[in-house]
Amino acid sequence: MQPDPLIFDALILAGGRSSRLGGVPKQSLVLRGRTLLEWTLQAASGARHTVVVGDVAPGSGEASSETSGPAHSLPPGVLSCREEPAFAGPAAGISAGLDSLAKHGGGAPFTLVLACDMPLATQAVAMLREAVAAAGGDRGAMARSADGREQPLAGIYDTSELKRSCSELAGRNALVNGSVRALLANLDVQLVTVPAGSTADVDTWDDAAALGIAAGSQREDFDQNVRSQRGRQVVKSQDETLEEWCRALLQAYKLEDVQVDVNAVLSLAGVAAHAVVRPAAPLTTFIAGFAAGLAAAPGREMDSESMDAAMAVARSLAADYDNEAAAGTPGE
Repeated sequence: MQPDPLIFDALILAGGRSSRLGGVPKQSLVLRGRTLLEWTLQAASGARHTVVVGDVAPGSGEASSETSGPAHSLPPGVLSCREEPAFAGPAAGISAGLDSLAKHGGGAPFTLVLACDMPLATQAVAMLREAVAAAGGDRGAMARSADGREQPLAGIYDTSELKRSCSELAGRNALVNGSVRALLANLDVQLVTVPAGSTADVDTWDDAAALGIAAGSQREDFDQNVRSQRGRQVVKSQDETLEEWCRALLQAYKLEDVQVDVNAVLSLAGVAAHAVVRPAAPLTTFIAGFAAGLAAAPGREMDSESMDAAMAVARSLAADYDNEAAAGTPGE
């Protein structure tokens, strides 16, 4: 078998809040004696230059760091940087990583973009490299799981196309908290079906447990923090907490008779966050609720029919926005 001729840089995203892990950095979780970041760096081996976007400290090689207050060390030769502002999302992280690579000798024809929370990605990356090489370097490649779900944060993309897309989004002030799908929409990529589980990621402690990740004292600390929050001795589930909070809000506004479908509202928020930008989620649900209240007959409380109609409008608009963004003409 001939060696893989593909020349590429690697950009590893490790700058999220890990909010569903209680703030425990995903890259520090341990699987079979190695951190998730170490597994991800292994998957990216063969890259000409590698940058990690997140709160990490560089090793003692030629690489330099652009982070402040680093929390995790890197091997020698691996670059590190941070998106501005911090926690501005993966699209901003990709842009920051490309800038860092360019400053430190990067600029390979292709760039591997890989999230730090997919510890089993080595085989998937190998298949992506083979696919790009087999295409003669004319097209990038994005991983697709066995169930058909695309994983844009496991892909090899044409570097010049990726830079151009970052510049276009930045020019529209759509890079910070921007949609990764919009960022990648105009890139020429092929979808590569990768082995089952190779793009499994870690968003929750249940995800970590399913992959066999040793959470150890980190999860114990998280659970203890939840137990002690507000002096509660029993940890409520997320659904129970949301229902309790919803009832408290309705009582505060003297709307006890109003029925709120919490799952439908959260679903709408998810659609808005994915199709537009993440901060659109609360804005969309607020405006939809306000519109539903106005649509109710005078003197009547808002009913489920008016709320369903308002959410349907928001869903349709979000879908249209997403389609326009994919076509490169959002908001026109």
